[in-house]
Amino acid sequence: MTATATAASPHVMNTYGRLPIALERGEGVRVWDVNGKQYLDALGGIAVNTVGHNHPKLVPALQDQIAKLIHSSNYYHVPLQEELAKMLVERSGLTNVFFCNSGLEANEAALKLARKYGHDKGIDKPVVVVYEKAFHGRSIATLSATGNPKVQAGFGPLVEGFIRVPMNDIEAIKRATEGNPNVVAVFFETIQGEGGVNPMRIEYLQQLRQLCNERDWLMMIDEVQCGMGRTGKWFAHQWAGIQPDVMPLAKGLGSGVPIGAVVAGPKAATIFGPGNHGTTFGGNPLAMRAGVETIRIMEEEGLLQNAADVGAHLKAALERELGGLPGVKEIRGQGLMLGIELTRPCGALVGRAAEAGLLLSVTADTVIRMVPSLILTRAEADEIVALLVPLVKALLAE
Repeated sequence: MTATATAASPHVMNTYGRLPIALERGEGVRVWDVNGKQYLDALGGIAVNTVGHNHPKLVPALQDQIAKLIHSSNYYHVPLQEELAKMLVERSGLTNVFFCNSGLEANEAALKLARKYGHDKGIDKPVVVVYEKAFHGRSIATLSATGNPKVQAGFGPLVEGFIRVPMNDIEAIKRATEGNPNVVAVFFETIQGEGGVNPMRIEYLQQLRQLCNERDWLMMIDEVQCGMGRTGKWFAHQWAGIQPDVMPLAKGLGSGVPIGAVVAGPKAATIFGPGNHGTTFGGNPLAMRAGVETIRIMEEEGLLQNAADVGAHLKAALERELGGLPGVKEIRGQGLMLGIELTRPCGALVGRAAEAGLLLSVTADTVIRMVPSLILTRAEADEIVALLVPLVKALLAE
């Protein structure tokens, strides 16, 4: 009889409320733990594993790159940076890219861009408009831009220079900024992830673009979680037919290899000069190869269309099974970024789903979040529904 391995990390800082699971390997949208138990992965590393686990095109490409060059200092040109930057520029309609290691770093760089933009205009104390329920990271600056008092607690004083407004209310932002000459930028997620899968309405995004044009503000769109094909377009804001001035990316860009990027348009692309910003690991050849191959695979396999089609199928199935049920407030999101909001806290579902062989998360206390790999099939979406629906119904019946 094989002994069961215990999942524990006694020497690692206790910064996560972990499940008693240690994953060992993956294939497609499935993963196995150290005891051989299989799970259907509806979390995708939190919107990271774009092309799934152990992809037959990605793995050999990364192995090839590791054998050539893993890291190069930014003292030198990195050809793969230019290759990936060109791909992002072509798909976004923007002009230049800065590479870093994570979404937090990309958002931090965006905030620095906004401040320098203000200083270059003669504004001593630049102000950035941010949103209620937003999440931009856990550094002191991105934490200050975040709209969650729970994650901010214990880390004051926070950085000044932010005005917070509600989503989807253009009059609210006009009131909040009226007569303030220090406002330099608006910073937001097209679809809030950690905040509860909250989408901005298309007409609001268009109104916001117009307002930024009128007031000479930078429009900075955090596409860290909702970008890279997740909604069925390369970037979620593209559904509104607009372009940002600054667009932080990360998560799905490298299919699991740590990577972040700030894509900028003409208004912001030349704000930074040599010495204004930098990174040791950002833009390393391994991460760049991961980004190049991720985009290549997404296009070869039609993963944007798949995200739209399978996401719509999954959402329709969830609405059919759970919509209108007492205790189910709303099923929302787009493509393969979906949330089910309940009328009560549902954190217990994370562990119960794992026991049933399904990986997902709960965010904002009451929202079940699913951000699986973009290779998910309709059959696998149906499997998610079959595993999840009984658990939700059982929780609501308690």
